[in-house]
Amino acid sequence: MTSSVLKPAAELASTNTRRFPNESAEYRRARQALLVEEIELRRHIERVAELRRALPPGGEVTKAYEFIGEAATASLADLFGSKSTLIIYSYMFGPQREKPCPMCTSFMSTWEQKLPDIEQRVSLVFTARSPIARLIEAKKARGWTRHKIYSDPSGDYTRDYVNKDDSDLPGYNVFTRHDGTIRHFWGGEMGGGTMDPGQDPRGAPDMDPLWTLLDTTREGRGADWYPKLSY
Repeated sequence: MTSSVLKPAAELASTNTRRFPNESAEYRRARQALLVEEIELRRHIERVAELRRALPPGGEVTKAYEFIGEAATASLADLFGSKSTLIIYSYMFGPQREKPCPMCTSFMSTWEQKLPDIEQRVSLVFTARSPIARLIEAKKARGWTRHKIYSDPSGDYTRDYVNKDDSDLPGYNVFTRHDGTIRHFWGGEMGGGTMDPGQDPRGAPDMDPLWTLLDTTREGRGADWYPKLSY
C-alpha cells in the first residue's frame, strides 16, 4: 500500500451517506471530521503491519528451552505443532502471586472461543512462571478448555524474551520456523518508558478488544477501573 495510489481520506469520507435520527448539523460536521481521522488510522495500522511483516530475519533461537505442559514437557520447537509461526503470550502468574493477574486473565479469556480460528494459521500458547499445577488450577477456575498452557520452570525463556530480571511482567512474542531454524520474529517493546502522559502502558494496536470496545464510548477506558477475576 502506497499513498500515491490512495484517494485522500477526506474524499473517501465525503462519500459517506450514513445519517442517524435527529442528529444536528454540528454533530454531522464533527462526525465527518472524525471519519477522516478513522480512515487515516486504518491506513496507518496497515502501514505498521506492512513494516512488521517486512522485518529482516530476527535472532536465531539457539538455546534449548524446556516447558512443562499439562501432559508432558515440551521444547520450543514442540510448541509450533504443525505450524511455521508460533505466538507465545507470557502472563503474570509467578510463584509470588496468590492469584493470576486480572488484566492478563481478562485478555486471555478473550481468546477462548477464537482459538480454533487462530489455530488455522498459527500456533498460540500461554506460559507463566508458576508450577504447572497452579496454572492448571487457574485454567479450570476460568472455565478455559482450549488454552494451551505451559510453565517455564527454569525461567530461561522468560529472562531471554520477557524480562531479563525475571520480573512478573507480561510478554507477547512471535517466532518463525523455516527449514528447521527457529527465529524470533517480533515482540512487544512498548511499556512504561514509551507511554504517553495520562495513559497506562499499552501497545499499539491494542490486542485486547475490551479496550478497543471501550474506546468507542463517551466514557472511554476511564482511569479508575480495571478487570477483576470476579464480580
